[in-house]
Amino acid sequence: MSLRTTSTSPGYVEDVSPGRGALPPRAWYATSDAKSLSLNGSWRFRLSATADAEDEAFAAEGYDAGDWAEVTVPGHWVLQGHGSPIYTNHLYPFPVDPPHVPTENPTGDHLRVFDLPADWPADGGATIRFDGVESCARVWLNGTDIGEFKGSRLPHEFAVGHLLRPTGNVLAVRVHQWSAGSYLEDQDQWWLPGIFRDVTLLHRPAGCALDFFVHASYDHVTGEGTLRVDSGADGRVTVPDLGIDIATGESATVPVRAWTAETPHLYDGVLATEGERVPLRIGFRTVVLEDGLIKVNGKPVLFKGVNRHEWHPDKGRALDLETMRADVLLMKRHNINAVRTSHYPPHPAFLDLCDEYGLWVIDECDLETHGFTEQDWRDNPVDDDRWTPALLDRAARMVERDKNHPSVVFWSLGNEAGTGRGLTAMAEWIRGRDPERLVHYEGDWNCRDTDVYSRMYAFHDEVEKIGRGLDGGTHKRRELPFIQCEYAHAMGNGPGGLADYQELFEKYDRLQGGFVWEWIDHGIRHPELGFAYGGDFGEELHDGNFVCDGLVFPDRRPSPGLIEYKKVIEPVRIEGDGTDGTVRVVNGYDFADLSALAFEWSYQVDGETVEAGALTVPALAPGEAADVKLPEPPAHGRDGEAQWTVRALLAADTAWAAKDHEVAWAQLPLSGRVEPSVAASDRPTASERLIYLGPASFDVRTGALRTVGGVEVTAPRLDVWRAPTDNDEGAEWQSDTRYGALWRKLGLHRMQHRLNGVELTDDALIVRTRVAPAAWEIGLSTVYRWTSDGTRLKLTVSVTPEGDWTVPLPRLGIRLGLADADAVKWFGGGPGEGYPDTKSASALGRWHASVDELQTPYVFPQENGARADVRWVELGGLRIEGDPEFWFSARRWTSEQLDAARHLTDLTPGDTVWVNLDHAQHGIGSQSCGPGPLPQYFLRAEPAEFSFVFSETR
Repeated sequence: MSLRTTSTSPGYVEDVSPGRGALPPRAWYATSDAKSLSLNGSWRFRLSATADAEDEAFAAEGYDAGDWAEVTVPGHWVLQGHGSPIYTNHLYPFPVDPPHVPTENPTGDHLRVFDLPADWPADGGATIRFDGVESCARVWLNGTDIGEFKGSRLPHEFAVGHLLRPTGNVLAVRVHQWSAGSYLEDQDQWWLPGIFRDVTLLHRPAGCALDFFVHASYDHVTGEGTLRVDSGADGRVTVPDLGIDIATGESATVPVRAWTAETPHLYDGVLATEGERVPLRIGFRTVVLEDGLIKVNGKPVLFKGVNRHEWHPDKGRALDLETMRADVLLMKRHNINAVRTSHYPPHPAFLDLCDEYGLWVIDECDLETHGFTEQDWRDNPVDDDRWTPALLDRAARMVERDKNHPSVVFWSLGNEAGTGRGLTAMAEWIRGRDPERLVHYEGDWNCRDTDVYSRMYAFHDEVEKIGRGLDGGTHKRRELPFIQCEYAHAMGNGPGGLADYQELFEKYDRLQGGFVWEWIDHGIRHPELGFAYGGDFGEELHDGNFVCDGLVFPDRRPSPGLIEYKKVIEPVRIEGDGTDGTVRVVNGYDFADLSALAFEWSYQVDGETVEAGALTVPALAPGEAADVKLPEPPAHGRDGEAQWTVRALLAADTAWAAKDHEVAWAQLPLSGRVEPSVAASDRPTASERLIYLGPASFDVRTGALRTVGGVEVTAPRLDVWRAPTDNDEGAEWQSDTRYGALWRKLGLHRMQHRLNGVELTDDALIVRTRVAPAAWEIGLSTVYRWTSDGTRLKLTVSVTPEGDWTVPLPRLGIRLGLADADAVKWFGGGPGEGYPDTKSASALGRWHASVDELQTPYVFPQENGARADVRWVELGGLRIEGDPEFWFSARRWTSEQLDAARHLTDLTPGDTVWVNLDHAQHGIGSQSCGPGPLPQYFLRAEPAEFSFVFSETR
């Protein structure tokens, strides 16, 4: 006897087709004069463990759901107390057996009862539109099954006019977390089922607009734009500001202002058909591949972009308009000019904002099959003809929805889906439907289907080879422009090396920029953990905090990485050495002149502004430069370290920032600093317990510093350890260069300090030590030499490596403790943190902060908060001057405690403030998914000598 089993999933769940019943995709528009009814809000909800646990009775009229829970739509049920989210980077959280999914398939039944408004028209049809449901949904209205669909981040509409009644309409939606569609949505993000975008009932009057396609090209030679609107219904197109009044399908050519990301001029128009009037926002621009370059309106463009997942720490991917606007405004204010919509089309309103404020967009299809790398891409859906209809459906739903946005200059086939016939079919369909844009796909290194050679995380040296045309590849690839669709992995402290990448992008024409990964940390707000990441919800399979890799924190506070990126990509270059009385201003915009900017100068001595004023700069055209004369340095401000600071500010309010918003800045040194000098005139003396030298006392046995004047000090000693950053820890596939692992293997986190001798001379206290890890023969011979002039105390540290040091050091400096420190003042880089390859945005000045404000709240705790190029710092009653300049950090926990923490809530402030005074730091890099620090930012174990001068503050 044999037993036969069948799948417990309804057939449509594991069907590779995109679904049934949905209307053909069409252009999305937010408003028209046709009636609409939002069905967002509170819905009744029932969660089942499997797809077939409940029958379809809930969809019938009169069903009593009074004992069901309630959820908010748009929303994810796992963020509303029903089940838990799951984070994986690329591994599928279910067995890879396409198209099958687990029997354990969380299924959410949703119910919404609604009445039509009193003024709802009695004639015409109606559709229900779902803008986003993860991952598979079946829909009933008033007991009638109207269809099912997959394609989580794409719109689906159903004709329902014949089913509507004035009151008591019952909309039932069954949503399955897992489906065949899940194999196409393995997109390095939280798996979050639910109806997470808008649900809308739309009246479709007789003669409504149906679908329409706005073609608005621009001739950069004549300055004319040509408009044609193709429509599924006959009508007329009017653009009052241009005097255009034409029939659909007809063309009009008139002088226009072009649309670019820098000058996003939109013309208001109307498409009027027999039954509907649709507002249009028209941007004239032309995108071509010409001379091996991406050109818009006849000019090459340089993308200074970010990848953007949709995210909100409380609502997941259910974003409201103001959150989307906040993203766009933050991008514009930080000089970002482009967005790749990783790895799916965003909420359509986001693209309206990109049109309005000005951002280039690579619109990416809802497709990624990354998990198939684990089996060498065997059974990959994109190379299986059975899946091609689903791929084409996803391409069509993206293109048709978003085709009227001037901000969209590229269609992207998807992300990390290998290669195959399905991708080729998508590219061919897209080109046939919209030849006016270019096609992107990073996985096509041979560029068979694409118009650009796109890579992710190519190291600096390879990027330079590509820029020079020495990268090889197919003949077609060598003729194409290059972009980094992902680079500079912004995970935790970092990314480092941004300035070095930007220098290459600006040096070689073929390199047309890139998109930092990524915009926002995907932390989920948690009452006990602060922000949660992978594994915090009990997931058996997860990728930890790899989901927190953004330029802004989960609550959208800018990270130091975003501040650094703003500086690196600023569109105006201000150059000079400050000594010849001139400054060179270079317009780095692609399209805009400098007429929207005002310039100002200020003159600082020892970090304090002495004088300031306006600087007259001509309205340079794109690419132009001018040498501008600075005023004479003020006579009363020539003693000390002097510099010019020149800033470019908005001259008037704009749509995205207020007047005086800083766009670019530079500092030009005029004279160097005078290093602190302490004459070794005081003689050390000793009692039974203490050694005295100037204002200080030391332990007589160990030579350890105890006090400076009235300030108690936990003795400074050599420190080489930092709590490894995400980039120090490195990606798992880079095991040969993961510095955090190498440092731990060597035991740099548990260095032992051996006292070799304490010596008193006529003018110094000398303490000789050896600092070394257990189990290894390597070490650092360290000599502390203390001298004083009677009021100030100088420490000179000499370090000599012993043995064969094969790895760089994390840091090199001293660490000390202070019992009573809060307010901090310093003269050096600020206001935020900076490390060797992340300090472009560190401005020399006088700054102040509390100890707590010095901390950078990375979701996963790690080394942070160092201020660079510090001349002196005051805290806890001490003034500390450095020779040479140094890094300092101060925190209420040790590096070891910081290293042990997994969330910020693990860090408990102690009674001691631990201060690091670092002669050097190892670079940051972006090796959490990219290159480590460049060689010039390595902290190699080499002989070093550095000094600090201590005195009491008055």
